[in-house]
This record gives sequence, structure tokens and C-alpha cells, in this order.
Amino acid sequence: MIVTGAGSGIGRSTAINAAAVGLAVAAWDLNADGVAATAREIQEAGGKAVAVTADVTDDAQVEAALTASGQFGGARYLVNNAGPASAADLGFDQAILAGVGSMRRVTTAWLARGPVSGAALVNVASVAGNLIASAPDWYPATKAATMGYTRHLAAYRADVVRANAVAPGLTDTPRMAGFADSDLGQRILDRIPLHRMGTPDEISWGILFLLSPLASYINGILLTADGGWTITQ
Repeated sequence: MIVTGAGSGIGRSTAINAAAVGLAVAAWDLNADGVAATAREIQEAGGKAVAVTADVTDDAQVEAALTASGQFGGARYLVNNAGPASAADLGFDQAILAGVGSMRRVTTAWLARGPVSGAALVNVASVAGNLIASAPDWYPATKAATMGYTRHLAAYRADVVRANAVAPGLTDTPRMAGFADSDLGQRILDRIPLHRMGTPDEISWGILFLLSPLASYINGILLTADGGWTITQ
């Protein structure tokens, strides 16, 4: 399987847990050190992994990354997790291309390599844009577009791939370091019925369920993993 943005956070947990259940993992990330650490942890635990440094906004790098990932054979599963953080200093058009545009780029190139029986993908969206509002403007727009693209794949490419998305809520990743201690973070935690942030592992198991044969008749859904936050809004 291929996991983009596997150098930290949700992507890293997804790669590690996928390997733990027996999948060979091609871990992609723009951060060479981070993705190397992910692959090394998998290998030291006895799993199969290759670290691939790639910018998913670049066609040539995506093609090279797919080639590098081929040492384990054709990838049956794809997790499109890479994307800019909401704190990134990006213009609206640039952010949309970096977020949902990169998912389309990776998916199109992956499928062009030939269908693999039982292929499935999960795109990582967010409660931001899919269920609640957030800032800056491009972030919820990107996440909403991610689900729109997922629905397109589920409806029009179901002959070759089963497509779903996850919408994490407040998750304890490096990008969110210190947020829970802020005034805004505390206000959000007060509204989450479970009164805590989610962990990357908790999000990753939802992703792996959607990829697995256990979800073989689930196609085109948005799985919300937010501790109940959005039902209290």
C-alpha cells in the first residue's frame, strides 16, 4: 500500500499500523528524515516498508515515487493523506492545488499503472469544511473538495477502485502541538463529548477499516472520527 504524508501524524500511524497487520508499505513524504524514520520503525518491527521522498504536487516526482514503490508489486491500497497544514502561508489557488489537486494527481497516476484486484483508497479530509467552518478560507474549501472528489471516484471509477474518505476532528499530531492548551483549544475540548483530542492511531484504524475487505460494500462515504464534536455544534 501507499501512504502519502507518512512522515508524521496520521500518515505515520497509518503506515505503521498497516505494516503491523501484514501489509507492505510504501511511505511517502516530502520530509526525507521523517519518512525514513517511519520506514525504519516498520522494518525494525519485522514489517516491510520503503521510504520514498516525494512532493505530491509535482507530476515527475509522483511518477518516480510510484516506480520506487513498485518493489513490493502493484499497490492495492492508497491513502491520500499529504496536504498543507492550515497554518501554511498559501494563497487560495495555490492551496487548492496543493491539497485536493495533489490527491487527484497521485490517484490518477496510481490508477494509470493498471488496476489491482480489490483496489481501495481513502482520502483524508477533515471536519473542517465538511461539517464545520474554519479558517483560513482555503482550508475548509480544500477539505470539502476532497470529499467531492471522493464521491466522484466512488460513482465513476468504481470499476477499478473503491473510494472513501475520513474526516478527523481535533487530533493530537505534531501540527497541533500546544493547541489543546490554548483558549480556543480548551473551548473546543469542552464541546467534545469525549473531552479529549483523538490520537493518530485512532484515525488510522478507521482508515484501515475502510480499506479492508471488512468494508467491501462501503463506497463513497465520509467517516467522521471526532469524538462526537460535530454532533454538539
